Amino acid sequence: MKITNRKAFFEYEILETFEAGINLYGHEVKSARLGKADLAGSFVRILGSEIYLVNAKIWEYQPGQIEGYDEGRTRKLLLHKKQIISLKSKTEGSNLSLVPISMYLKNGFIKVEVGLGRGKKKYEKRQAIKKRDLQRDLERELG
Repeated sequence: MKITNRKAFFEYEILETFEAGINLYGHEVKSARLGKADLAGSFVRILGSEIYLVNAKIWEYQPGQIEGYDEGRTRKLLLHKKQIISLKSKTEGSNLSLVPISMYLKNGFIKVEVGLGRGKKKYEKRQAIKKRDLQRDLERELG
């Protein structure tokens, strides 16, 4: 089970990555293990001395049927206090953002890979598309 945020690498230039635990309910863990989650459009926010994952969708576990369940609720990420302070100082001073890159299973625990990234300009995105298309054309010719 690995859920990735494909837009993250297109929208941002990722400078540094961190691995964080995530605080989930039991039925959310079961649903995430089945791959029923989506990180598209989600972001990471630091409030005080805590860090949160906002707008990540983990759909309801079907056998559970919990009433009033909100799949896009804000979830707490688990990092060391020194890491949170470091990330907070890096994001406040410059135009850097925290972006969830992927969600995966590691030793029975669900982890979220968080990237510290700088937003790309429109011309940088066009260059990335052009480079990708050229690479694809070259691979077709060779293979």
